[in-house]
Amino acid sequence: MEASKDISRLIEIMEALRQPETGCPWDIVQTFETIKPYTVEEAYEVADAIERNDMDDLCDELGDLLLQVVFHSRIAEEMGAFSFGDVVHAVTSKMIRRHPHVFALSPADTAESVKLQWDAIKAQEKRDRAERRAKRGLGDDAKAGFLGGVQRTQPALTEALKLQEQAARVGFDWSAPQPILDKIEEEVRELREALAEGKPEKVSEELGDLIFALVNIGRHVRTDPENALRGTNTKFRRRFRHIETSLADNGETLEAATLERMEDLWQSAKAIERSLS
Repeated sequence: MEASKDISRLIEIMEALRQPETGCPWDIVQTFETIKPYTVEEAYEVADAIERNDMDDLCDELGDLLLQVVFHSRIAEEMGAFSFGDVVHAVTSKMIRRHPHVFALSPADTAESVKLQWDAIKAQEKRDRAERRAKRGLGDDAKAGFLGGVQRTQPALTEALKLQEQAARVGFDWSAPQPILDKIEEEVRELREALAEGKPEKVSEELGDLIFALVNIGRHVRTDPENALRGTNTKFRRRFRHIETSLADNGETLEAATLERMEDLWQSAKAIERSLS
C-alpha cells in the first residue's frame, strides 16, 4: 500500500484498518462515540493552524480531519447506513441546491438577496427533513423549533452566539449596545448576591447568565466572542511565559514565587507589550 493524492486510497486504507481479521486492533474496536472526541479535537487543531498561519501544519491537520470523516463513514457503511460516497453526494447536492444563482437560473445577484435565498432553501430543507423523519417513524427531532438548527455540541460560547443570532432574525434582540451593558451590570450584581448566599448551583446559573450577556455585547460590536477569548488566552500565555522565564533568569521558581512577585512581572510584561506597540 502506497500513499496517493486520490481519495480512494484513503478509503482503502481505512477499510484495511477496520478488517476484523487483519486490521489494526485499535481501529477495529472504535465506534462513533469513541472517535467523536478525536473529531472535535482535529477540528480545533485545524483552527489553531489557521490562527498561527502555519500552512505546513494546516495541510497536515486538514488531512487528520478528513481521516475522521472517512472513519465515521466506514463505520456507517459497515452498519449498512451510508458510505463515504453518500456523504460526498449529500454535500454536493446541498451546495448545488443552495447556490442556484451559481449553478442554475436565479435572480439573486447581491449578497443580501443570496442570503435571503439561502435562508428560504434551508427552511425548505428543514420541512423536507421533518417529512422524511415522519415517514420513517422517527421520534422527536432534536432540530425541531426555530432554534433547532443551532447545534448543541459546538463550544458553548459559539452556541450562545448562534442562538442569539437566530433569535435576532425574528426581532428578539437588543437595539443597541447600551442596554446590554446595563444587563451585564445586572448579571454581575446577581452573581455577587449568589456568591454571598453561598449556593454553588445559583452561582453557576448566574455566571452562565453573565457570560451569555457578554457574548451578546460582543455580537453587537461585531467581535466574535470565541476569537476574542482565544486572543486573550494567547495574551495570557505570553505574559505568564514572561513571568516564568524572568523568574528562571533570577534563579527563582514559579512554585516559590509570591503572588506579589508574579504580579510585578505581569505588569512588566504588559509594559513591554505597550512599548512594542
